[in-house]
Amino acid sequence: MVAEPIQVLLVEDNPGDADLTREGLETSQLPIALTVVVNGTQAINLLHKRGQFASQITPDLILLDLNLPGLDGRAVLWNIKRDDELRHIPVCVLSSSAAEADVQESYHMGANCYVVKPIDFKTFQSIVRAVENFWFTIVKLPTRRCKTNARY
Repeated sequence: MVAEPIQVLLVEDNPGDADLTREGLETSQLPIALTVVVNGTQAINLLHKRGQFASQITPDLILLDLNLPGLDGRAVLWNIKRDDELRHIPVCVLSSSAAEADVQESYHMGANCYVVKPIDFKTFQSIVRAVENFWFTIVKLPTRRCKTNARY
């Protein structure tokens, strides 16, 4: 039996950072399907399965840049964590900003972790592998088909 690929959504407008993330995940021993969108509007449309994203599989993990053109990462995060169908998806903020205000705001809005993007290639790929290892080998995630009626 072949394992179903882990669905990762990367919301990143910087092609270089997207390539580094892709390369980091390609070395994985796990089957990972990476989908990349370049702005917040595309991310929201994908998550709500609108338009060209109507047949997209719901991601198991979202890697979210904060500084996006148009609808920024903060608005995407807010949208995800306020939606009953999406809030269970872990969101890892990957940002070049180390500003305490950005970290605080992201966690306040429901980010599951906040990682500052390093400048150098090797460290960036090391961080991508660490994020992958944590979310897919250490943490137990809910199955994407699982729905709950629990209200807290």
